[in-house]
Amino acid sequence: MANEERFQMLAEEYVRLGGGRLSKIDDNVVTSRNWEKDSPEAKRFWDAHIEVLNDEDKKEVIHFLPDINET
Repeated sequence: MANEERFQMLAEEYVRLGGGRLSKIDDNVVTSRNWEKDSPEAKRFWDAHIEVLNDEDKKEVIHFLPDINET
């Protein structure tokens, strides 16, 4: 599986589990904001599968989260 597919799958699973983070991309600075409280399952998933990634890979996952400007 290509990394891009893996990152997309991680983001989709996090959202499916009730994750409330949204991506914020401003002047090529990639961050996420937790606007809605994560479900306990989403929080555990984020901590176990996304938070442990290096910064570059975490940014790639964040690219696949819903965008703050689209909500």
